[in-house]
Amino acid sequence: MKIVSSVLLRHRTAVSAVVNLGIAAGAYALAFGLRFDMDVPAPELNVFLTTLPLLLACRFVGFQAYGLLSGWWRHVSLRDAVDIVQGNALGTGVFLVALVSWRGLEGYPRSIVILDFLLCTTAIVGFRAVIRLVREYEGQPPIRRIDTLALIVGAGNAGIQLVQEMQHRRHHRIAVVGFVDDDPSKQGCRVCGARVLGRTDDIPRLVATHGITEVLIAIPSAPGAVIRRIVQRCTDAGVRHRVVPSLGELVEGHVMLTQVRDVKVDDLLSRAPVQLDDPRVRSLVRGATVLITGAAGSIGSELCRQVAAHGPGRLVLFDRHENGIFNLEIELQQRFPRVPIVPVLGDVLLDGQLARVFAEERPTLVFHAAAYKHVPLAERNVLEAVRNNVVGTLNVARAALAAGVAEFVLVSTDKAVRPTSVMGVTKRVAELVVQGLQNGHGRFVVVRFGNVLGSSGSVVPLFREQIARGGPVTVTDPRVTRYFMTIPEASQLILEAAALGQGGEVFLLEMGEPVRIVDLARQMIRLSGFVPDEDIPVEFIGLRPGEKLEEQLTDEDETSVSIHDRLRVVQRRGRAPSLATWLPILEAALHRSDVAAVVALLGTLVPSYRPSELVRTIVAVPAPAADAPAAVVSTAA
Repeated sequence: MKIVSSVLLRHRTAVSAVVNLGIAAGAYALAFGLRFDMDVPAPELNVFLTTLPLLLACRFVGFQAYGLLSGWWRHVSLRDAVDIVQGNALGTGVFLVALVSWRGLEGYPRSIVILDFLLCTTAIVGFRAVIRLVREYEGQPPIRRIDTLALIVGAGNAGIQLVQEMQHRRHHRIAVVGFVDDDPSKQGCRVCGARVLGRTDDIPRLVATHGITEVLIAIPSAPGAVIRRIVQRCTDAGVRHRVVPSLGELVEGHVMLTQVRDVKVDDLLSRAPVQLDDPRVRSLVRGATVLITGAAGSIGSELCRQVAAHGPGRLVLFDRHENGIFNLEIELQQRFPRVPIVPVLGDVLLDGQLARVFAEERPTLVFHAAAYKHVPLAERNVLEAVRNNVVGTLNVARAALAAGVAEFVLVSTDKAVRPTSVMGVTKRVAELVVQGLQNGHGRFVVVRFGNVLGSSGSVVPLFREQIARGGPVTVTDPRVTRYFMTIPEASQLILEAAALGQGGEVFLLEMGEPVRIVDLARQMIRLSGFVPDEDIPVEFIGLRPGEKLEEQLTDEDETSVSIHDRLRVVQRRGRAPSLATWLPILEAALHRSDVAAVVALLGTLVPSYRPSELVRTIVAVPAPAADAPAAVVSTAA
């Protein structure tokens, strides 16, 4: 049988032509038989025999014109049925024209034309449908055990495809009980053999009535608010729930439709995902040499992936995290083999090294994502945070200026607005540095956004770890709110700012409504299959040093103007202080490790800065003498 199948596959077109023409001949003969009650007179039998070759030739023309001789019968679809009708109609039309031109219609039963067309079309469609049914069920083992009774949310295209793939893959041992859909016109309808049983609000009742063990959410394009409501209904019913991959994941080929996944926190954003202008970004990045500092971080690494996808001439990864750079280089080489990757182990505080790297690589586009971003750590290490976030930014920006970089983008944060933390105020001063270096020879811009879901500084990884340990999940304060975005959104915003920037702007994403952290924590507990405050407790531990109850997107002396449906430009009233007036003072204070002087200068540069109690306590401690380190080293020697 394998040899026969192999021969048939090699000569598939010839076999298809023989079979289709055989069906056509049989349909023509049956048409004559039906016309004369299966007793064809001799004259009409002679007409049949003399016109059969002409009919088959005309049928061949119609079949060939609509590709009926080259298709896969096992994959026949409604589109193929339309082609079969059109191919037969064309063949019938050509046959009539040829018949009239050859012998005329005298003595030819005219009803044969209609009968033959109907019989041939029905036979070919039926034959292919039978082949498809046989091949679909061929080799499929019978389902001996049902492990899951599933209810599918969404009777649209995604839900239909999900049911069809489950029917083709019986080893999943899933039985679809029915659909739920909020479209009134679909209520009570039967889709792929399963009935639409109700609306999404009926999920708890249907779970109890039918013994549903899993709910599959098949609405890939649904906004976060809809997903949140469905998840809440599933939570109320105490049933496991998963979601079909997003349309983006399906189009990019990362997953198949049947690879349903657990609902992610990303699905629960309080707004629709941001879609920015890829063509503009592509024209900026394609062929350019791009350097990204902090490349091994969560934002930096995603930025590297999105830049690489746009085809840069060379991508320079700059970071001091050895393992992170190593793993990222391997990933990018595998995913984007045509993009030259240059990994650099470097430190933004080493200005000499930066100058050398910029001179050798000659980047035209720089994204500065390297920074200390953990608020409590920065509160306890003021000088190091200032050095890394302010002086490090200054070093990278100066190296970019010296190398003639066309575009420089600083990755900032909403914590730079009315800051109460060292991390926030240092990022605000870093913004002043970038704006102060804007001199017309290159475009220096800033991107400011909120908390990034899933990044190393986000609460999401912490909550996941705490849930995995069985709790408790710790939240600082029940009133705390934050703006959230996804890592891909943040990276898209950075790229879009680079494409739109003219120099000196601060770009801001429309973040939607802020999310209460306690609500996020409880939702994550539910998504993990537990009951908040019963299975896993939620504890309030108080605000940490430098933290605020809520974040703002613009400062008191700033306004914002929309330039895109999801993007704004922050405009500052008044002039920023000149670098020449304060930078020497900051460098001198850092050199003598004078925390009090550094904090005082930060307060002068950013009048809205309110130091935390911890920083005020540190500042009250006398600064060490300038020669103290040397004395310690001498004594140790």
